[in-house]
Amino acid sequence: MKKVIDWFIHPPVTGVSAILILRLMAGGVFLWEGILKFVYVNQGVGRFTKLGFPFPETTAHFVATAEIIGGLLLLFGLFTRIVACYFIIQMIVAVLTTKIALYLGTSPLPLPPALPKVGIWAVLHEIRSDYAQILTCLFLLIEGAGRRSLDFIITTSKNVYSLKE
Repeated sequence: MKKVIDWFIHPPVTGVSAILILRLMAGGVFLWEGILKFVYVNQGVGRFTKLGFPFPETTAHFVATAEIIGGLLLLFGLFTRIVACYFIIQMIVAVLTTKIALYLGTSPLPLPPALPKVGIWAVLHEIRSDYAQILTCLFLLIEGAGRRSLDFIITTSKNVYSLKE
């Protein structure tokens, strides 16, 4: 268990600086989706109610807050592995709770505006951003935040400080 915890709290920080681009993409999307859940009821509480989540108001506000905070953490590259792991789990839950019903044609959410409306092709079309977010977070989980991150600054400052002692 200690190895797993160490793996999460000591991410690699020597990755290329271009990892920043992926952090900006994923962090930005989670940030604005979290804000939207507060601003538009149909994206937050209303959606969670239609999907049958227990305590939809509490759940929607928790998820929205986590997306805002986690999105900011990804943007700054702080606790990147922990946040990426949380978002992978969140996105898998989102896919399971929305896309299975879409496949079966029983979704309580509005169907896609254009054909296909149900079935595997509808799911593949509607899952595209979820898929991109999951894979981007998986990359960040494995590779860490890269050199242009607070994770890098904190790690390298600890190494410099420990060398002086």
